[in-house]
Amino acid sequence: MDKAVLLYILLFPLSFVLWLVPASFWGHVLIVLVAYLVIPLAISTALGFRLSELGLKFPNRKGVKLFLLLFALSIPLSIYGTTVPSMRNYYPVFSYSGPLTFLLGELGMGLIMLAHEAFYRGFLLFPLARKNEWLAIILQNIPYTVVHIGKPEIEIPYAFIAGIIFAKMDLEGESFLPSFLLHWFGSAFFDVLCASSFAVP
Repeated sequence: MDKAVLLYILLFPLSFVLWLVPASFWGHVLIVLVAYLVIPLAISTALGFRLSELGLKFPNRKGVKLFLLLFALSIPLSIYGTTVPSMRNYYPVFSYSGPLTFLLGELGMGLIMLAHEAFYRGFLLFPLARKNEWLAIILQNIPYTVVHIGKPEIEIPYAFIAGIIFAKMDLEGESFLPSFLLHWFGSAFFDVLCASSFAVP
């Protein structure tokens, strides 16, 4: 069996670990890091993949430009998101009591986003994309979209579209870092909007 296909088959079940193991916010951070980053890295290394083959490297200029463009485009979407009650009431997903605990929560979210993007746009995407780019994009996007079930309903179609855009951006940038930065910065910006008086009642 092709090792890219084998890697996908072995890692696919890990997508749903978070459904099976409920946890507090920091417990969630730990589970995601282990299930989406540590275990996949161990398995892919055992199969002989180099880090660069998994998108684990600095992006090229095109990737950086795409990140900056898409982040700018995400700002009005985030502002609109504050008008959706289910989104405004759901985020931030961590509790906080002031600026320092809010910042700590966002750092935790950064670890979550790093693991998510490494898993879906790194381990599941890059090896298969060398065989068939669009098939790989769809195959990483199916579990990515499914795991958003249980969040505000508007996130499911948004996740499907974002998963395709993120994957294409990362393949163009030859790294999963552009989608990590876009996901994290976009999430943090939206959290700030929701936590501030800017949020539309």
